[in-house]
Amino acid sequence: MMAEYFLRLALLLPLMALLIWGSLKLSRYLQTRLNKAGAQGRTMQLVETSLLAPGMRLAVVRFHDREILLGCTRQGMVRLGEANARADVRTEVEQAALSVDAGETK
Repeated sequence: MMAEYFLRLALLLPLMALLIWGSLKLSRYLQTRLNKAGAQGRTMQLVETSLLAPGMRLAVVRFHDREILLGCTRQGMVRLGEANARADVRTEVEQAALSVDAGETK
């Protein structure tokens, strides 16, 4: 009885781990693929976000070759600053796609 339990555990535990790992890889792949497809033709891109406090966040948005710093709270958003877009900054989506293509994990 106890041997049968350990045999089932030894077979099913690696199988469950493999299924979890596979679903994570598939979700990452599909997420980057959907973001690439949705980003084409858009004029606005989210460059970076930073959490200041619960409910308060800073966001940098690229819009028509301008980078706009936004303060985001639960009540709304406020434009804090604006500058010309830098060419050397990649978006989070592009960085995630490159890391998935290279086989890296976070």
